[in-house]
Amino acid sequence: MTDLARSLDLAPYIDHALLDPTATPEDLNRACDQAEHHRFAAICVYPSAVPQAVERLRGKKVAVCAVIGFPSGASTSASKLYEAQEATEAGATELDVVINQGWLKAGLTNEVYQDLAQICEATGQKVKAILEMSRLTEAEKRLAADICLDAGASYLKTSTGWFGGATVADVQFLARLIQVRVGIKASGGIRTLEQAIALIEAGATRLGTSHGVDLLQQQRALE
Repeated sequence: MTDLARSLDLAPYIDHALLDPTATPEDLNRACDQAEHHRFAAICVYPSAVPQAVERLRGKKVAVCAVIGFPSGASTSASKLYEAQEATEAGATELDVVINQGWLKAGLTNEVYQDLAQICEATGQKVKAILEMSRLTEAEKRLAADICLDAGASYLKTSTGWFGGATVADVQFLARLIQVRVGIKASGGIRTLEQAIALIEAGATRLGTSHGVDLLQQQRALE
């Protein structure tokens, strides 16, 4: 384990995810309390959970992030825009938006652009564009990144976690492309401290995981 694993303040990298569809209001309160206690960057939830999360974290430094078009990205542009605006009005300050991969693969680049750009423009919030990189070719990854940057994304996010997780190779690929112009969120399958550190060393500036508390416990065990 590297010295970074012992010395890094890991908590501010973590978007604490609660995206189990069966999660109860009690589960959400517990996750919010964990996020506040450990000083995580954000809690990432479904739009329906935003009002409760905002109320629970009122006055705290933890951002409330809503997933939009999750997990497929194949909702209509109008419905994704409405979902994003409703989440913003409820108090979400970050939005993780899944791009339409079918359009991307079909070469409908303007449609992919407009789908994301309208959300960035209408909400004015920090938008993390989810590329779902495990399902894209290298050329498609490059194209998706370029489109999302042009559309106004604040972060490029590797995956939803539903169809494959974050890899060091994908984070390195994005880091070479964007040259620190925006953030990189690695997400999906991050369960160990070793994984987390490797992704950060590769260029990730946020980590989306439901195992944030476990990661901090693993780090404390090194002391």
